[in-house]
Amino acid sequence: MPVNLFTFVGLFDRLLTTTAHILEKGAAHAAATGVSEAEMLAWRLVDDMQPLAFQIRVVCNFARQWPARAADLPIPAEIGADLSLADFQSEIAGAKTYLASLTAAQFAGRDEVPLTHTLGTEMTLTLPCGQWLTVFAATNLYFHVSTAYGILRAHGAPIGKPDLFAGGV
Repeated sequence: MPVNLFTFVGLFDRLLTTTAHILEKGAAHAAATGVSEAEMLAWRLVDDMQPLAFQIRVVCNFARQWPARAADLPIPAEIGADLSLADFQSEIAGAKTYLASLTAAQFAGRDEVPLTHTLGTEMTLTLPCGQWLTVFAATNLYFHVSTAYGILRAHGAPIGKPDLFAGGV
């Protein structure tokens, strides 16, 4: 199968499905053990890492914003920081709907087009759209999905490696 930038839209969609799946299983575990939704969303792997809510937020934002940047489309607004579990599931569904609206034609010829973006407040980089989407965004999405998985697993959620493939292979 040839790989083009549009291929990553499907990858990002699968990662959103996985995120929704592990979040649902984590929520069921939290409820069964008397942990509030707010407490669950505040779970961390270690004290100096960002909480579960942050991980989910980044997945939702990156999954929509980076394909938009690569396709030179308007950038979807970031989702809020203080969302409920239902809000996160809704945002995941919204991100999937957004990705479903994209077409291969929107990415055609964009692989080598330079894209300048500021990371944080201090680092501005110009890279080809293809590198931003396939290396930077994909790596970050995997990192934050895996971190969310690790957080939930560390707090006893009954998830395992097969749950990381909930979005399909």
